[in-house]
Amino acid sequence: MADNQALNKLLQVLKASGADAWEVTDIQEKGREFYLIRHKLDQNRARNLENFLVRVYRKFDGFLGSASAPVPADAEEEEMKRIVAGLCQDASYVRNPFYTLNQPEPDAGKAGEGAGSVDLASISGDFLRALSSLPETPAEDLNSCEVFVTEVRKRFLNSEGIDVTTVYPSSMVEAVVNARKGSHEIELYRMYRCGTCDSVQLTRDLTETMRYGRDRLRTEPTPMLGKADLILTTDAACEVYSYFIDRLSCSLVYRGLSDWKTGASVAPAEMCLRTAVFLPNSSRNGAYDPEGARIRDLALIEGGKAVSYWGSRQFSQYLNLQDSFQASNFVVSGGSASPEELREGNWLEVVEFSDFDVDSVTGDIAGEIRLGYLHQEGRTIPVTGGSVSGNMSELIPEMRFSADSRQYDTLLIPSVTRLNGATVTGAV
Repeated sequence: MADNQALNKLLQVLKASGADAWEVTDIQEKGREFYLIRHKLDQNRARNLENFLVRVYRKFDGFLGSASAPVPADAEEEEMKRIVAGLCQDASYVRNPFYTLNQPEPDAGKAGEGAGSVDLASISGDFLRALSSLPETPAEDLNSCEVFVTEVRKRFLNSEGIDVTTVYPSSMVEAVVNARKGSHEIELYRMYRCGTCDSVQLTRDLTETMRYGRDRLRTEPTPMLGKADLILTTDAACEVYSYFIDRLSCSLVYRGLSDWKTGASVAPAEMCLRTAVFLPNSSRNGAYDPEGARIRDLALIEGGKAVSYWGSRQFSQYLNLQDSFQASNFVVSGGSASPEELREGNWLEVVEFSDFDVDSVTGDIAGEIRLGYLHQEGRTIPVTGGSVSGNMSELIPEMRFSADSRQYDTLLIPSVTRLNGATVTGAV
């Protein structure tokens, strides 16, 4: 890995480049990787990487241009000069309304102070033990798995004097589950991102996936339902709540792509949405955002009303907001119903989509059904095929969600979400 000498060399190049301002992020990643076929370790290796991310700024009569690029930590000085000179030229072609960079905070401390370290061996062991404990059967099992455990260390510096370091764990698991019925077999792929290993959650998720594989082999075609109540209990629900998050971003508001105003009712009356500096087991628990601003706990929606925006320094300043930051973690709460109450009546619970999307600008939702559970008149059958659609502006008024929560990496959201009145197109 590069040492302080490489960073100091880059800083000297930036100071002599003619750039009016600059930012540097020194990204160091130490990791361990494990590749398993079923439960047998096929190979493992250690990873040790470092890279610089550089952004330069140029000022022009009330405008500010910027350009960014990675710089290898082992680059020679001439290579650094070439990259930075190219960025300065590229930045001169950009004409954004002027804004200022973040300033250092008095209590930010010195670089690396309190940053700590990550116990890679312990986290890796937790993952491997959790995977070995899956309740497999002759019909459903783990086909293969890859585990990546990383210590992320980011040091951010800018020309205004900020110099802060944050360290956090970031992990990823990729798994393939097989399910068989006679001569038929199906594979389901899963990718989980997290900080450390939540053994209970990982085991539950993969056990759930094996059940979905089994049920996928005995599905019936989804009937033409027209308007129906849609229940979401898997990661597709993240798209729904990301809609609320995105609509309150300074970028969408400033560009006129979101018309949400603070003080206005924008969500179900019971919904609360906030940013979180720390979310247990998130893969992005850094204390500072990519521009060196300190991340805070901040309410965005309270009682269904928008109360704050969040976003980058640039777009926050365009909205005349102070103390802005780019959030990493979000928490949605306020639901009062139990999962059982949300499953009353008739509904379609879709747990597997070929694709599911909620457009943050238009509010349109669309998804192709791979596996769902259709509950009508007290009978539940697994179905496949067809699609769901609708628009959030029409679905929000009767949207309901559970009091209990489920975490998907950087999002903590209700475990059950019910959208009444979605459109379901059948497979036949």
